[in-house]
Amino acid sequence: MHVAIIMDGNGRWAESRGLPKYRGHEAGMDAMIEIVRHASDTGIEHLTVYAFSTENWKRSEEEVKGIFQLLLIYVNRELEELHRNNVKVDVFGDWGPFSKTVRNALNKTIRKTAGNTGLRFHICLNYGSRAEIMRAAAEIAGRAGGADGMNEEDFAAFMYTAGVPDPDLLIRPGGEKRISNFLLWQAAYSELVFSDVLWPDYTPRDFDEAIEEYRSRKRRFGGRS
Repeated sequence: MHVAIIMDGNGRWAESRGLPKYRGHEAGMDAMIEIVRHASDTGIEHLTVYAFSTENWKRSEEEVKGIFQLLLIYVNRELEELHRNNVKVDVFGDWGPFSKTVRNALNKTIRKTAGNTGLRFHICLNYGSRAEIMRAAAEIAGRAGGADGMNEEDFAAFMYTAGVPDPDLLIRPGGEKRISNFLLWQAAYSELVFSDVLWPDYTPRDFDEAIEEYRSRKRRFGGRS
């Protein structure tokens, strides 16, 4: 099973407590760590999280800097545990704007966990689905023959998520009911579960309830009702 999550509500969580936004992102990182552990323990095969979008660069320089500082803390602190738990880490998105320090940390994590066979944990960083689709289209246009004779599977091979099954379930905590340029191609037939719980307060129990809701539904993939 592949579960994707839009981790929303960190800033509002902090503001509601009179705290600076970085404290919300810090609490959100802690929530992510718990969900990754839980997903690994319960046999989820793929977990994809929306950690930093292409639109997030519009936030204040201080907030963006804080997010990447937390990212470095996460990969440096949790790498050994991820490896012990047989988690394989991938990163989807455009690495171009990242500092050398961030790129090195991400590469270290990917190399360290490359041979693991448990949960595949996909982190979307500087990711936007429209940009991903445009990137794939540009690569296809530049190949011999262009898109001639291509089908959907052929096109999908040019996406960041090549080789990864489409999400069965997309979860969005935080009270908003949209998918915000996240996995537009891949989530075409994903089941959607929305929650009013802000991401830093999202627990493994909330995750399990979303899984149960998903399992109670009958997926039709555009067929007859």
